[in-house]
Amino acid sequence: MKIIIDEGKCVGAGQCVLVAPDVFDQRDEDGVAVLLAEHTPDGERARVQEAARVCPAAAIVTDGR
Repeated sequence: MKIIIDEGKCVGAGQCVLVAPDVFDQRDEDGVAVLLAEHTPDGERARVQEAARVCPAAAIVTDGR
């Protein structure tokens, strides 16, 4: 599954990092989410989908594969 973060929408809430810390991190300077991997690592699909669902800014998009 491909993951895209719309940095312009991200509000730095960090919910994605809490749900999927092996996939997401936050920039120190502004808290914007960053990907640790462009494609979902094995076994992380459900967590990535949950991170996208709980993102308060709807800044995370997946291709669903």
